[in-house]
Amino acid sequence: QVQLVESGGGLVQAGGSLRLSCAASGRTFSSYNMAWFRQAPGKEREFVARINWTGISTYYAESVKGRFTISRDNAKNTVYLQMNSLKPEDTAVYYCAADPYPRTSSSQISTSAYETWGQGTQVTVSS
Repeated sequence: QVQLVESGGGLVQAGGSLRLSCAASGRTFSSYNMAWFRQAPGKEREFVARINWTGISTYYAESVKGRFTISRDNAKNTVYLQMNSLKPEDTAVYYCAADPYPRTSSSQISTSAYETWGQGTQVTVSS
């Protein structure tokens, strides 16, 4: 099992960019499918993006498609979320998560598919 630590959050103006990082410990990182979720105050945690273990396949929530890019570097045990054209509604705590199994499109967006979570990093977008 891996352990995950997010970083890179902060305060940014609308239209700006941030890059989040999620560093994983453990030699099996490259075998995990990785995802980013977010949770705004008073709301449920929601799926943002997922990347498979090879880095070839990605999947995005409609709300971030075309603005966010998920990527990974297995040599560095790190997954990234590049966030461009940020909007105030992107404000949330962002979490990375690890899933050792392949999933269907519908199941991969569920929090229950992921066995390991980071502690989260706050992203605040001002208008």
